[in-house]
Amino acid sequence: MEKYVLDTNLFFNMEPGLGMGKKTEEVVVAVTQAMKRLKKEERHEFFAPPKVIDEFLSFFEDKEQPFIKDFLSTITVKSPDLHSVSLSAALVGQMIDEVRSRNYRGQTIAEEEIKQAAQTLAGIPNLGKKEFEMKIGPIVKHFRLRYRQATRFGFIDSLADFELIALAKELNGFLVSSDEGVIRWARLFGVKEISAPLFGKKMIGS
Repeated sequence: MEKYVLDTNLFFNMEPGLGMGKKTEEVVVAVTQAMKRLKKEERHEFFAPPKVIDEFLSFFEDKEQPFIKDFLSTITVKSPDLHSVSLSAALVGQMIDEVRSRNYRGQTIAEEEIKQAAQTLAGIPNLGKKEFEMKIGPIVKHFRLRYRQATRFGFIDSLADFELIALAKELNGFLVSSDEGVIRWARLFGVKEISAPLFGKKMIGS
């Protein structure tokens, strides 16, 4: 029986997506129906860690909607046994080195943006709050974009990301995600994977 560990982004990132709907509700409903059918045939099992489910629910104001309850009653919510998942010293060393490198890049970007802000505001006396926000707003926005790309893109930046990988490793299951950082580190962990579009086709065609 094949096992799949699902990431939150499958239901909200439509490109690349599962190809099972154009809106989140459509995708959730279609995935739930497919999971029910495949579970009944005892061909596949579907899992998600609790933190991923928390992320999923955070996107909805009304968490009591029937299609959400139906989805949660179909997928198996399981925490990984973090004590049983072993990591090589080389992998831990690589992770530490990358964290250090990304922190340095983030610091450099912050310094550059502070200088830019100082240059922009130099010689402009007595700015009111509104005028100040208008001047500084684009700089802050630019900084946030650059900082996010330097420190988070292509990396696992949450415990939910790590638990996805750890659970897939523990179950010897397929990780299903469109997050490049999760996919990249899952490969380093030796985890099986299936792309979101291929998983969608498999769900529809199975």
